[in-house]
Amino acid sequence: MSQIGREIGDFTVQAFQNDEFKAVSKADVLGCWSLFFFYPADFTFVCPTELEELAENYDAFKAEGCEIYSVSTDTHFVHKAWHDESERIKKVAYPMLADPAHVLARDFDVLIEPDGVAERGAFIVDPEGKVQVYEVTAGGVGRNAKELLRLVQAAKFVAEHGDQVCPAKWTPGAETLKPSLDLVGQL
Repeated sequence: MSQIGREIGDFTVQAFQNDEFKAVSKADVLGCWSLFFFYPADFTFVCPTELEELAENYDAFKAEGCEIYSVSTDTHFVHKAWHDESERIKKVAYPMLADPAHVLARDFDVLIEPDGVAERGAFIVDPEGKVQVYEVTAGGVGRNAKELLRLVQAAKFVAEHGDQVCPAKWTPGAETLKPSLDLVGQL
């Protein structure tokens, strides 16, 4: 079943950010664009490369009005321990959400039940709390922060210019498409 247009469920989870623990809820994410970036677990191999690349592009996401929320089924205490130990994870300034009760992983339908970990899923959520873009990849396939940023930009453009769509490889400032009225229902 498609996630596009689905409103995210209510949640409140603990997070680690800027050497502090804090609660993050659905109310905190409403009103701006969000990237929920699920990964299987802290202290693994592919995950730190992805989280580091997101950290290196964090300012660009913030410039787009988009907050990044990395999410794993680890606790906020494990996030802190990983942050304290890993040179790559020390670069992370965005909230690292803890989902040990699997509230978010179940809501976004990325929980691998037998293992108790999340798939690699990226979900771009609009200011109203609705999923506009998502992708789920195999555990061994790392994702590209710059492509996720481009997708945020495209989703924002389409939301602001409902009569236009973004073709493949679209970037801000590039030409868009304006579908004819006959084809609008077929998008």
